[in-house]
Amino acid sequence: MSQSKSSGGNFLEDFSAGQILEHATPRTVTAGDVALYTALYGSRFALQSSEIFAQSCGLHQAPLDDWLVFHIVFGKTVPDISLNAVANLGYAEGRFGVPVYAGDTLRAVSEVIGIKENSNGKTGVVYVRTRGLNQNHQEVLSYVRWVMVRKRDEASVIEASPPPVLAGHVAHESILSRSVPDFSNFDCGLSGEPHRWDDYEVGEKIDHMDGMTIEEAEHQLATRLYQNTARVHFNQFAESEGRFGKRLIYGGHVISLARSLSFNGLANAVKVVALNGGRHVAPLFAGDTVFAWSAVQDKAEIAGRDDAGLLRLRMIATKDLPCATFPESDDGKGVILDLDMWVAVPR
Repeated sequence: MSQSKSSGGNFLEDFSAGQILEHATPRTVTAGDVALYTALYGSRFALQSSEIFAQSCGLHQAPLDDWLVFHIVFGKTVPDISLNAVANLGYAEGRFGVPVYAGDTLRAVSEVIGIKENSNGKTGVVYVRTRGLNQNHQEVLSYVRWVMVRKRDEASVIEASPPPVLAGHVAHESILSRSVPDFSNFDCGLSGEPHRWDDYEVGEKIDHMDGMTIEEAEHQLATRLYQNTARVHFNQFAESEGRFGKRLIYGGHVISLARSLSFNGLANAVKVVALNGGRHVAPLFAGDTVFAWSAVQDKAEIAGRDDAGLLRLRMIATKDLPCATFPESDDGKGVILDLDMWVAVPR
């Protein structure tokens, strides 16, 4: 049977430094996408849940959840970057741009900024910087990620390009004031908690308490929602011969679950403005239960603003390990996600 018109995705040999990848296909997001995202994760943040609340914050309607924007942009990149991936290794230098609303059309473009072959000669790491753009060519998101990709031919010679030097975190001074809604009329009674920026202390750890069990059907539906075609998430026939003998849960699914759980203790952290870094520490499978806790790493004021401030959070998700029992040694056992981000909170 001919496969000349089909694509098996890019292998390590197919990437080169400076390569620009225009990803198919543009996606118009709808209120249906928003409703389905809510059904999958149960997120309750007021800014994204209520048109009236969003309008009180200076927006013309409720924006999409920041992580829904991330997943849609990320999903565009999978067929070109990570269809033949072994694992997605990490993120850095992520910035959320203009708000995205139902009716907007999103597309993605990536640049290859580094390539490194692994010592086993079978795989390598590809670094890319991805930008998500709306129909007006405005940037809604940018981030760097690095992914371990298989080689097509183990004997092939890879032209290496030094991995990029990445910032340890997004400098709070570089976060634009216009990326944070107007919180002058922020109603904590409607948002669900009284805690404002001034109530949080650097070093404070917040146990979000609740757990959520991963269901196979929900994961499959969520990953399809983002048009993420990675085989490791869908193809049990292939994965039965893989490392784990079963399909992996998409790492972004864990991010959204942990973010949803974080409402308990961070209900007023309604806007994610930057992704400093993150990694998927361990695999997750259907039937596992996700818990989450957050640590306040830093606080920052926003120049010229007395209505909002920034919290730098380290959000940890664990597997089958309630966070109240997480070891004080923080040895990483049981951790599946370690994410560092800036969020905007009313003052």
